[in-house]
Amino acid sequence: MTNICQAFEDNGFAIIPGIYDNETINRIISTIKAADSTSSAFRRSADLFAIRRFLHEVPEVLPLLLNENMKRLIAEIIHPDYFIVKSIYFDKPAGSNWYVSYHQDLTISVNDKQELPGFGPWTVKPNQFAVQPPIKYLENIVTFRIHLDDTTANNGALRVIPGSHKKEIQRPELIDWASTEETSCEVPAGGVMLMKPLLLHSSGRTTNEQQRRVIHIECASIQLPNSIQWAEKLSLQ
Repeated sequence: MTNICQAFEDNGFAIIPGIYDNETINRIISTIKAADSTSSAFRRSADLFAIRRFLHEVPEVLPLLLNENMKRLIAEIIHPDYFIVKSIYFDKPAGSNWYVSYHQDLTISVNDKQELPGFGPWTVKPNQFAVQPPIKYLENIVTFRIHLDDTTANNGALRVIPGSHKKEIQRPELIDWASTEETSCEVPAGGVMLMKPLLLHSSGRTTNEQQRRVIHIECASIQLPNSIQWAEKLSLQ
Protein backbone atom coordinates (compact mmCIF):
# COMPACT_ATOMS: atom_id res chain seq x y z
CA MET A 1 0.00 0.00 0.00
CA THR A 2 2.97 2.33 0.55
CA ASN A 3 3.70 2.28 -3.20
CA ILE A 4 0.07 3.19 -3.93
CA CYS A 5 0.20 6.14 -1.53
CA GLN A 6 3.41 7.40 -3.14
CA ALA A 7 2.05 6.99 -6.66
CA PHE A 8 -1.08 8.84 -5.63
CA GLU A 9 0.92 11.76 -4.28
CA ASP A 10 3.30 11.85 -7.25
CA ASN A 11 0.85 11.31 -10.11
CA GLY A 12 -2.43 12.57 -8.65
CA PHE A 13 -4.16 9.23 -9.20
CA ALA A 14 -3.82 5.53 -8.41
CA ILE A 15 -5.79 2.39 -9.35
CA ILE A 16 -6.55 -0.34 -6.82
CA PRO A 17 -8.32 -3.46 -8.18
CA GLY A 18 -10.29 -6.05 -6.21
CA ILE A 19 -11.98 -3.88 -3.57
CA TYR A 20 -15.43 -5.35 -4.33
CA ASP A 21 -16.35 -8.87 -5.45
CA ASN A 22 -19.10 -9.66 -7.97
CA GLU A 23 -21.69 -10.41 -5.27
CA THR A 24 -21.16 -6.99 -3.65
CA ILE A 25 -21.26 -5.22 -7.02
CA ASN A 26 -24.59 -6.90 -7.81
CA ARG A 27 -26.00 -5.88 -4.41
CA ILE A 28 -24.90 -2.27 -5.00
CA ILE A 29 -26.53 -2.22 -8.44
CA SER A 30 -29.75 -3.79 -7.10
CA THR A 31 -29.92 -1.19 -4.33
CA ILE A 32 -29.56 1.63 -6.85
CA LYS A 33 -32.24 0.15 -9.12
CA ALA A 34 -34.66 -0.12 -6.17
CA ALA A 35 -34.29 3.57 -5.22
CA ASP A 36 -37.09 6.10 -5.74
CA SER A 37 -36.05 7.87 -8.95
CA THR A 38 -38.65 10.65 -8.87
CA SER A 39 -36.30 13.12 -7.17
CA SER A 40 -34.77 15.98 -9.18
CA ALA A 41 -31.36 14.53 -8.26
CA PHE A 42 -32.01 11.71 -10.76
CA ARG A 43 -31.15 12.87 -14.28
CA ARG A 44 -31.50 10.67 -17.36
CA SER A 45 -30.71 11.21 -21.03
CA ALA A 46 -29.85 8.97 -23.97
CA ASP A 47 -26.13 9.34 -23.19
CA LEU A 48 -25.98 9.48 -19.39
CA PHE A 49 -27.90 8.63 -16.24
CA ALA A 50 -26.68 10.44 -13.13
CA ILE A 51 -27.73 10.70 -9.49
CA ARG A 52 -26.51 13.85 -7.73
CA ARG A 53 -26.30 13.83 -3.92
CA PHE A 54 -26.09 10.08 -4.45
CA LEU A 55 -25.51 8.94 -0.85
CA HIS A 56 -28.35 11.15 0.39
CA GLU A 57 -30.71 9.83 -2.28
CA VAL A 58 -29.67 6.17 -1.87
CA PRO A 59 -28.34 5.94 1.72
CA GLU A 60 -28.83 2.16 1.81
CA VAL A 61 -25.82 1.75 -0.47
CA LEU A 62 -23.26 3.25 1.94
CA PRO A 63 -22.81 0.14 4.16
CA LEU A 64 -22.17 -1.90 1.00
CA LEU A 65 -19.54 0.58 -0.19
CA LEU A 66 -17.78 0.66 3.18
CA ASN A 67 -16.78 -3.00 3.18
CA GLU A 68 -13.61 -4.15 4.94
CA ASN A 69 -11.44 -3.73 1.82
CA MET A 70 -12.66 -0.16 1.32
CA LYS A 71 -12.21 0.70 5.00
CA ARG A 72 -8.59 -0.50 4.84
CA LEU A 73 -7.97 1.54 1.69
CA ILE A 74 -9.50 4.65 3.25
CA ALA A 75 -7.38 4.21 6.40
CA GLU A 76 -4.20 3.98 4.30
CA ILE A 77 -4.95 7.00 2.10
CA ILE A 78 -6.60 9.57 4.38
CA HIS A 79 -6.50 10.31 8.10
CA PRO A 80 -9.49 9.82 10.47
CA ASP A 81 -10.59 13.48 10.31
CA TYR A 82 -11.84 13.06 6.73
CA PHE A 83 -15.56 12.92 5.89
CA ILE A 84 -17.64 12.65 2.70
CA VAL A 85 -18.49 15.98 1.03
CA LYS A 86 -19.89 14.99 -2.39
CA SER A 87 -21.24 11.87 -4.10
CA ILE A 88 -22.42 11.24 -7.66
CA TYR A 89 -23.47 8.10 -9.52
CA PHE A 90 -22.69 7.98 -13.25
CA ASP A 91 -24.17 5.41 -15.61
CA LYS A 92 -22.79 5.77 -19.13
CA PRO A 93 -24.89 3.32 -21.21
CA ALA A 94 -23.68 1.21 -24.10
CA GLY A 95 -23.40 3.32 -27.23
CA SER A 96 -23.20 6.59 -25.31
CA ASN A 97 -21.94 9.57 -27.29
CA TRP A 98 -21.27 11.55 -24.09
CA TYR A 99 -17.75 12.81 -23.48
CA VAL A 100 -16.02 15.40 -21.30
CA SER A 101 -13.00 17.41 -22.42
CA TYR A 102 -9.97 18.03 -20.20
CA HIS A 103 -10.78 19.88 -16.99
CA GLN A 104 -10.12 20.02 -13.25
CA ASP A 105 -12.80 19.55 -10.57
CA LEU A 106 -12.83 23.08 -9.21
CA THR A 107 -16.11 23.37 -7.29
CA ILE A 108 -17.47 22.13 -3.99
CA SER A 109 -21.12 21.68 -2.96
CA VAL A 110 -22.42 23.87 -0.12
CA ASN A 111 -25.79 24.59 1.49
CA ASP A 112 -25.99 28.37 1.02
CA LYS A 113 -24.62 31.24 -1.04
CA GLN A 114 -22.60 33.81 0.90
CA GLU A 115 -20.17 36.54 -0.07
CA LEU A 116 -16.90 35.12 1.24
CA PRO A 117 -13.31 36.12 0.40
CA GLY A 118 -11.82 33.71 -2.14
CA PHE A 119 -15.10 31.87 -2.84
CA GLY A 120 -16.53 32.23 -6.36
CA PRO A 121 -17.90 32.03 -8.94
CA TRP A 122 -21.15 30.47 -7.72
CA THR A 123 -23.58 28.13 -9.49
CA VAL A 124 -27.09 27.20 -8.37
CA LYS A 125 -27.86 23.46 -8.40
CA PRO A 126 -30.88 21.50 -7.12
CA ASN A 127 -30.92 21.56 -3.28
CA GLN A 128 -27.44 23.07 -3.09
CA PHE A 129 -24.94 25.59 -4.43
CA ALA A 130 -21.63 24.93 -6.17
CA VAL A 131 -18.72 27.32 -5.68
CA GLN A 132 -15.03 27.45 -6.49
CA PRO A 133 -13.28 27.73 -3.11
CA PRO A 134 -9.75 28.86 -2.23
CA ILE A 135 -7.24 26.33 -3.51
CA LYS A 136 -6.41 24.91 -0.06
CA TYR A 137 -9.85 23.25 -0.04
CA LEU A 138 -9.31 21.63 -3.45
CA GLU A 139 -5.84 20.41 -2.48
CA ASN A 140 -7.32 18.78 0.62
CA ILE A 141 -9.98 16.73 -1.22
CA VAL A 142 -9.46 13.06 -2.13
CA THR A 143 -11.79 11.42 -4.66
CA PHE A 144 -12.67 7.71 -4.66
CA ARG A 145 -14.13 6.45 -7.95
CA ILE A 146 -15.77 3.05 -7.46
CA HIS A 147 -16.12 1.11 -10.72
CA LEU A 148 -19.06 -1.27 -11.11
CA ASP A 149 -18.11 -2.31 -14.66
CA ASP A 150 -14.85 -3.00 -16.47
CA THR A 151 -13.71 0.40 -17.69
CA THR A 152 -11.39 0.69 -20.68
CA ALA A 153 -10.36 3.32 -23.19
CA ASN A 154 -13.26 2.08 -25.34
CA ASN A 155 -16.06 2.86 -22.87
CA GLY A 156 -14.98 6.12 -21.32
CA ALA A 157 -12.05 5.42 -19.00
CA LEU A 158 -10.63 8.67 -17.69
CA ARG A 159 -7.63 10.08 -19.53
CA VAL A 160 -5.36 12.05 -17.21
CA ILE A 161 -2.20 14.14 -17.23
CA PRO A 162 0.00 12.61 -14.48
CA GLY A 163 1.36 15.17 -12.04
CA SER A 164 -0.85 17.99 -13.32
CA HIS A 165 -2.42 18.36 -9.85
CA LYS A 166 0.83 19.98 -8.67
CA LYS A 167 0.41 23.01 -10.94
CA GLU A 168 -2.64 24.45 -9.18
CA ILE A 169 -5.42 25.81 -11.42
CA GLN A 170 -4.72 25.53 -15.15
CA ARG A 171 -6.43 26.49 -18.39
CA PRO A 172 -6.43 23.41 -20.65
CA GLU A 173 -6.44 25.53 -23.81
CA LEU A 174 -3.04 26.97 -22.84
CA ILE A 175 -1.32 23.63 -22.27
CA ASP A 176 1.39 22.50 -24.70
CA TRP A 177 -0.20 19.17 -25.58
CA ALA A 178 2.65 18.20 -27.91
CA SER A 179 4.96 17.82 -24.92
CA THR A 180 2.37 16.55 -22.43
CA GLU A 181 2.06 12.90 -21.33
CA GLU A 182 -1.43 11.42 -21.29
CA THR A 183 -2.50 8.22 -19.49
CA SER A 184 -5.67 6.16 -19.88
CA CYS A 185 -6.92 4.89 -16.50
CA GLU A 186 -8.43 1.47 -17.14
CA VAL A 187 -10.09 0.01 -14.03
CA PRO A 188 -11.61 -3.48 -13.69
CA ALA A 189 -15.07 -3.95 -12.18
CA GLY A 190 -14.76 -3.83 -8.40
CA GLY A 191 -11.71 -1.60 -8.54
CA VAL A 192 -11.26 1.91 -7.16
CA MET A 193 -9.49 4.84 -8.77
CA LEU A 194 -8.09 7.46 -6.41
CA MET A 195 -7.88 10.97 -7.83
CA LYS A 196 -7.00 14.49 -6.76
CA PRO A 197 -9.52 17.11 -7.99
CA LEU A 198 -6.78 19.31 -9.50
CA LEU A 199 -5.63 16.46 -11.76
CA LEU A 200 -6.42 17.30 -15.39
CA HIS A 201 -8.78 14.60 -16.67
CA SER A 202 -11.19 13.87 -19.51
CA SER A 203 -13.51 11.08 -20.67
CA GLY A 204 -14.10 9.88 -24.22
CA ARG A 205 -17.12 8.50 -26.04
CA THR A 206 -18.11 4.83 -25.79
CA THR A 207 -17.06 2.82 -28.85
CA ASN A 208 -17.45 -0.81 -27.70
CA GLU A 209 -21.15 -0.90 -26.68
CA GLN A 210 -20.23 -1.64 -23.05
CA GLN A 211 -21.86 0.09 -20.08
CA ARG A 212 -19.79 2.07 -17.58
CA ARG A 213 -21.13 2.69 -14.07
CA VAL A 214 -19.07 4.64 -11.53
CA ILE A 215 -19.73 5.96 -8.02
CA HIS A 216 -17.77 9.18 -7.45
CA ILE A 217 -17.17 10.10 -3.78
CA GLU A 218 -15.19 13.14 -2.60
CA CYS A 219 -13.77 13.39 0.92
CA ALA A 220 -12.27 16.33 2.81
CA SER A 221 -11.08 17.19 6.31
CA ILE A 222 -11.19 21.01 6.26
CA GLN A 223 -14.16 22.79 7.81
CA LEU A 224 -15.78 25.62 5.85
CA PRO A 225 -16.29 29.17 7.16
CA ASN A 226 -19.05 29.27 9.78
CA SER A 227 -21.62 30.88 7.47
CA ILE A 228 -21.76 27.92 5.05
CA GLN A 229 -21.66 24.14 5.35
CA TRP A 230 -20.76 21.20 3.13
CA ALA A 231 -24.04 20.27 1.40
CA GLU A 232 -23.49 16.51 1.55
CA LYS A 233 -21.40 15.99 4.68
CA LEU A 234 -21.47 12.36 5.85
CA SER A 235 -19.31 10.34 8.19
CA LEU A 236 -16.96 7.64 6.91
CA GLN A 237 -17.33 5.67 10.14
